[in-house]
Amino acid sequence: VHMRCVNLENPVGCVLGLWALCILLNFCIGLLSLITICGNLLVIISIIYFRQLHTPTNYLILSLAMADLLVGFVVFPLTIQFSISSCLFERELFCIVRSTFDMSLCTSSILNLCCISIDRYYSVCQPLTYKAKITDSVVLVMIFVSWTISAFIGIGLTIMNQIPCEGNCFHNVILVNIMCLIFAFYVPVFVMLCIYLKIFLVAQKQAQSIQGTQSGVSKMEKKATKTLATVMGLFLLCWLPFYICTTVMSFDPGSLLPLAFIEFLNWLALINSTLNPFIYAFFYSWFRAAFRMIISGKIFMGDFANCKLE
Repeated sequence: VHMRCVNLENPVGCVLGLWALCILLNFCIGLLSLITICGNLLVIISIIYFRQLHTPTNYLILSLAMADLLVGFVVFPLTIQFSISSCLFERELFCIVRSTFDMSLCTSSILNLCCISIDRYYSVCQPLTYKAKITDSVVLVMIFVSWTISAFIGIGLTIMNQIPCEGNCFHNVILVNIMCLIFAFYVPVFVMLCIYLKIFLVAQKQAQSIQGTQSGVSKMEKKATKTLATVMGLFLLCWLPFYICTTVMSFDPGSLLPLAFIEFLNWLALINSTLNPFIYAFFYSWFRAAFRMIISGKIFMGDFANCKLE
């Protein structure tokens, strides 16, 4: 964020204050980037190393972790140096690179979350046919489609925004931006909301049919509710404000939204890549066991690839 001194009576103090603030912001964002990289790297190493985790579901989580790892490794540093405000009216190479990676990787993260919700739908709602429908090859196709669509959206939107326009480009800009918003966010969110609602309803029905006591039913329902609320709640908390803001700006390019506010929403959305390892991995005991073995260095002391994680 670009800042300037307004205290002309003490310009030295003002400059030092802004310098200290910039250092603090860069430190916090750098720490956030490091946490994002380390958290997703733990997920990636766990799935690749331990054979117990070689399942279609975990391959989707691996793809999600790869996208989030790249967000922490590429998008975070580029956004620190080339923020929204500094790239608003400039077409420098690094601004174009930042925009392309930002849109592509964040879209990939969202689409991978959508694929995970589809996998869980078949696992919970159609358990008898799950293994026949969700195979390794099907998962690979889902991952390929997710990354392809993400790259197309990120690169396509960047190219369209760089093409010189003669005359009134308002309708063209709206069309491109809205189409990207629809396929990158609103459609995946709608799909996830419908799927998780269905999963929650099926889980309730299964709990009522399996458990014999009301206390057991209540316990299972509360656990299902807590898990689904955490998954969708944090996702919407991070992403919805930014995309609502982006949608408003697409329809009304002249809207007077402070750049600092837009950048705050952008960082809030990026933080979802930091939270995903905790949401999709730390909830499971086998991932926690894998993380402990990796962090302690135990996997370097012998061959534990076939050990049972509990």
